[in-house]
Amino acid sequence: MSTYISESLRKQIIDHDKSRCCYCLTSAANSGIPMTYDHIKPVSQGGDTTFENLCLACRSCNEYKSNLTESIDPLSGETISLFNPRKQKWLEHFIWSADGSKVEGITAISRATIIRLRMNNPVIIVARKRWVMSGWHPPNDL
Repeated sequence: MSTYISESLRKQIIDHDKSRCCYCLTSAANSGIPMTYDHIKPVSQGGDTTFENLCLACRSCNEYKSNLTESIDPLSGETISLFNPRKQKWLEHFIWSADGSKVEGITAISRATIIRLRMNNPVIIVARKRWVMSGWHPPNDL
């Protein structure tokens, strides 16, 4: 389903999100692929097309998130709400692995989100390692 997002709202989101995925922090400049606009609470579940409910997401995170808002925390086995980049701070839930190639979860929310969005799939890990070697990753302006 396509939902109209005004140019002014698109610009506000791009500026706020620094042209990168709010989930895995991949930038459009690194991936070479434009970001998508993700409805944090999907339209199919009554979500609005507002700044508070939209964020940038890379194609991979957006595809795996789909219209879901919950996932299973692999540690507790509980159903947990996914990370909400408009209401939660990335650094309170996630950290980078020592080599900068993997997103690691420090809360149930982040662990569930990492699993659901497949944020550490083999392809992105290889790309992140290259970005780290080039000094392009991880972002240092969080």
